[in-house]
Amino acid sequence: MAVVRFHLVSTLGTEDVLAVLTDFGPSRAEAWPTIDAEHFEVHALGDTWAEVTEGTAAAWERARYEWEPGGRTVTVTTLDSKLFGPGGGWVFRMTPEGDGTRVDVQLTRQPSTLKGRMLAALLPVAAPPALRKSFAGPLRVR
Repeated sequence: MAVVRFHLVSTLGTEDVLAVLTDFGPSRAEAWPTIDAEHFEVHALGDTWAEVTEGTAAAWERARYEWEPGGRTVTVTTLDSKLFGPGGGWVFRMTPEGDGTRVDVQLTRQPSTLKGRMLAALLPVAAPPALRKSFAGPLRVR
C-alpha cells in the first residue's frame, strides 16, 4: 500500500472548495485536467454522496465520494480502478486559513497489478508536485 500526504492552500473558502470537489456536473471533465469526458460517468448521486467513474484511458477509477453539507472533509473510496485495487482512495480535509483554505490531502493506493505496484513505489516522490499542479486550476491554489 502506498500513502501520499501533502497540502495546498486555495484562495477559495471552505464551502467553495467543498463545492468544487463535489460538483459532478457536465463541466467536471473540463475543470479537472486528469478527467476526460470519455471516462467520466456519474452512476448515482445523493445529497451527500456520489458514485462516479472518472479519469483517462491510462488511469481511471470508479469511486464513492462522501461528505457532509457544510462539512470540511470529503472521503473518496476506490471501488475499481485500471491500476489500483479497491479500498484505497482520497481524503480531503479543509481548514480555513487567512482568506482561503488549507486543504490537506491523503492519497492511498492498493496496487493490484504489476504496473500498479511500480507506480505505487513512485507515488511518494512523484505524486505531490503532479497532484498540486492538477488541483491548481479547479481549487485556485496560491
